[in-house]
Parts: sequence; C-alpha cells; structure tokens
Amino acid sequence: MVDNWLSKINWSEDGLVPVITQENGSGKILMVAWMDREALRLTVEKGEAVYWSRSRKKLWHKGEESGHIQKVIDIYLDCDEDVLLLTVEQVGGIACHTGRHNCFFKKLEGGQWVVTAPIIKDPKKIYKK
Repeated sequence: MVDNWLSKINWSEDGLVPVITQENGSGKILMVAWMDREALRLTVEKGEAVYWSRSRKKLWHKGEESGHIQKVIDIYLDCDEDVLLLTVEQVGGIACHTGRHNCFFKKLEGGQWVVTAPIIKDPKKIYKK
C-alpha cells in the first residue's frame, strides 16, 4: 500500500496526531491517545489500534498486556486534518487501565470530580506486573 495518505495528516511538530477512540454502536468515547506515522500505519495494517505512548516513548498495541484490544471499524480525519477518530469494537468491554469501560469516568459536580463509573475488573487481575 502506498503511504501517501499519511502525508495528508497535519502532524504536530513532534510527529504526533491526537486520536479520539469511539465505541462502534454506542458512540461512547472510550479514550483519547496519540499516534505517530508508524502507529497509524500499523493500525491500518493490523486492523487493531496501535498508539504512541508519550509516557513510555514507544509504540503501544492497545490490549497487548490486558487482552482488551480495539478492533478498528473505521478511521476518520477531521476537517483541519489534525485529529483522527477511530471507531472500534472494544474487546472485553474495558478500555481504561483502571478496569473501567472508558477513560472518562470523573464528572465535575459542584466544584469536585466525582467518579461516575464502576470498576468492571480489578486492574491487578488484568495487569500481572
């Protein structure tokens, strides 16, 4: 596959693009992450989400440790060509490393962040480090 499509993206100065990951069907936003060219190329090649971990400074195949992979349904590029949207099937129903369905589980209520979603599975049972 010719990679000309990668050049259409307005990559940041550090070679990254933000990625919004949305659950296919429900439309729920699961997480926001980053990709570099290699992560996006691998995502397309594998049909599973591969991100760039800014904290670990390496490629991160979502679910590589937990088994909670994201099967990619569609990839969209926004109008400014600087944000990606992935629609995915979230295997196992857990996208967050905290063991929750998604990463957006803290809601601002009365000036405080309130946890609004339960832990589906204890992270200690997911990640055996």
